[in-house]
Amino acid sequence: MSAAGFAATAVTYGPARMGFGLFLSEFRSAFSLTTETAGLVSGLGFLGMLLGLIAAYAALSQRGPRLPVLLGLCAATLGMGLVASAHSLPLLAIGVFLAMTSAGFAWSPFNNIVSRRLRDEARPAALSIVSTGTSLGVAAAGAAALLVGASGLSWRIAWAAFAIASAVALLGNLAALRDSAGRWGPSSPQPWGVLLHRSAIPLYGIALSYGTTTAIYISFAADRIEQAGSLSHVPAGASSAIIFLSFGIFGLVGLATGAVKAALGLAGLLRLLLLGSTLSLLLVALTPTSWAGVILSASLQGAFVMTMSAVLAFWSERLFPELPARSFTAALIAVAAGSALGPVAAGFLASAFGAEAMFVSTAAISLATAAAIHPHVIKERPTSG
Repeated sequence: MSAAGFAATAVTYGPARMGFGLFLSEFRSAFSLTTETAGLVSGLGFLGMLLGLIAAYAALSQRGPRLPVLLGLCAATLGMGLVASAHSLPLLAIGVFLAMTSAGFAWSPFNNIVSRRLRDEARPAALSIVSTGTSLGVAAAGAAALLVGASGLSWRIAWAAFAIASAVALLGNLAALRDSAGRWGPSSPQPWGVLLHRSAIPLYGIALSYGTTTAIYISFAADRIEQAGSLSHVPAGASSAIIFLSFGIFGLVGLATGAVKAALGLAGLLRLLLLGSTLSLLLVALTPTSWAGVILSASLQGAFVMTMSAVLAFWSERLFPELPARSFTAALIAVAAGSALGPVAAGFLASAFGAEAMFVSTAAISLATAAAIHPHVIKERPTSG
């Protein structure tokens, strides 16, 4: 099950969700994209993720976790195939929308499976494995982009390869989750309103901030480097691949989320992650052509994204252990809402004031969120009131 989840998140949260930002420079040239249009297309994709989350929960309640996972991987396969063959902006936007919708479908159901099938002490490790599938997915996407660029092949080859990988993951999950089909029904008769407990408000606020800043980074960081002149001594377009390769490789620190949390506590871990995000965004704003600055920025952002993903998974499950899928879906809806709005606002901000100002403003969001964290309000279990 963990392997199936790893494959699903590797595809849907790797190239399907991050491929647009990875190849934005190529899309600018092929489709005459402006920064505002790029922000709108990216925001549309993240809106698809939000809609996918809602649809996934409905499918989970009626047909079990297998159906939403398979629907997500079908959307990823179709969407990335459309991008590979697109020759107009509308087709590109539809392909990006479908590909990114898959991220909404294909992750939260695994929280439900883990909650029902594994003992409490085994859940954090399993959830970390599933969520960190993103790391290798992003790294593989970056490596594919680097290989395609170095060989002089079209970016369409990379997207075709992504679609094939998604089809393979689809077949693997079709087999691995055969015992997770059928009507599971709601995990609890409790109403959705129970998720608005005051102890969960920090979870949703941090998830919203996380979604906003990471979506902006994913959408525009590689383009910022290319537009600033790129890294020295690399072929055109290779800087984007290097960023995402570093992002994915250093994201593997997410596997140590449980150990770091045990050492620092949840509030300490969250503050550390948000300060890392702040520095990452400042580096891409101020040192876009420095090898050291770019690699450190991508590494910090990768660690932030993957570790925070694991944190949201186990934090929501511990706050509402009787509602694992619903609580994680609620957290991811907050992430997706920030993700849908962030790139759109960032596109217009960058057009008006420049990319540097846009990234500095985004860094301020992470910094303000870190400053707002107080240990006495960061709870892992719901409290009365």
